[in-house]
Amino acid sequence: MTVKKKTPSPIQITAEQIIGEARQLRLQKHKISVPKLRLQKRDDEDLYRRYLAFQKQFGDKNAIDYAISWRKRFEYEDQVKKNPFNYDSWFDYTRLEESVGNTERIREIYKRAVVNVPPAEEKRYWQRYIYLWINYALFEEIDAGDIERTRNVYKECLNLIPHHKFTFSKIWLLAAQFEIRQSNLKGARRILGNAIGKAPKDKIFKKYIEMELQLGNVDRCRRLYEKYLEWSPQNCYAWIEYAELERSLSETWRARAIFDLAIGQPALDLDMPELLWKAYIDFEVAECEFEKARVLHRRLLEFNYIFPEETQRSNLKILEAAYRWKKQKLSSEF
Repeated sequence: MTVKKKTPSPIQITAEQIIGEARQLRLQKHKISVPKLRLQKRDDEDLYRRYLAFQKQFGDKNAIDYAISWRKRFEYEDQVKKNPFNYDSWFDYTRLEESVGNTERIREIYKRAVVNVPPAEEKRYWQRYIYLWINYALFEEIDAGDIERTRNVYKECLNLIPHHKFTFSKIWLLAAQFEIRQSNLKGARRILGNAIGKAPKDKIFKKYIEMELQLGNVDRCRRLYEKYLEWSPQNCYAWIEYAELERSLSETWRARAIFDLAIGQPALDLDMPELLWKAYIDFEVAECEFEKARVLHRRLLEFNYIFPEETQRSNLKILEAAYRWKKQKLSSEF
């Protein structure tokens, strides 16, 4: 049979309808009734091939893509039914539905995916799972454009994580950044404040301080640095950054006081004390307080600090000189 005219008729009948009617007739012949048409890959492979061939001949690109997606959909359904905790299969499934572009269908797959909470409260089991929530939130915000649903997705995810055992800085920050994009600064502060209260992390403190600094809220930055150092007093970088903030504001006496507090920590229980001492000395030199810098040099040389082995020492001229001086002094005594 040769088709001479391919222009659409006033009444359009899709290939899927034709296949459905054929299947219904076949079932009626055997006196089998089905409440709803649902093509199964194994039972209807021949019908699928015919449908795909028909769409390739007469359908447009969207119809062909939709036909091809059928096969993949069957495969992913089979995979997630066999192992609902195989999050990679859910990622593939959501990408397939996003390529088709049916918003409700995409949302349905995401909802089905995120209900599969990891059975153990160990972070390694949650790392892939959390990205399902992240993709879900980004879909609702960017593709669906549903702001309230996006907010609820972040909220549900944060309520689900066992923060008493572990947390994910990324999801806290994404939720806060989302609120900033909605010009909801109060909401962003609430999220970051909850993060610090429930599960403080270096990254959360840094981003929160950065946000407040960009807004020019210096007093808030100071309070955040104080909380940061209460939580992690051994963090040399936090001490240095706090002092540098005060120096940038021309609050020299505040910066000096912060450095003094830092090097006065009990037993210098700091992560990298050499960086702190160097920053303090450089600060005094920059302020042209050379006598204060000399005093710090002497305090450093007299300080009972076990310097790292020579192969492990950082490239700091001050500490290299201190190390050589101490070594020479000990050798001369013997």
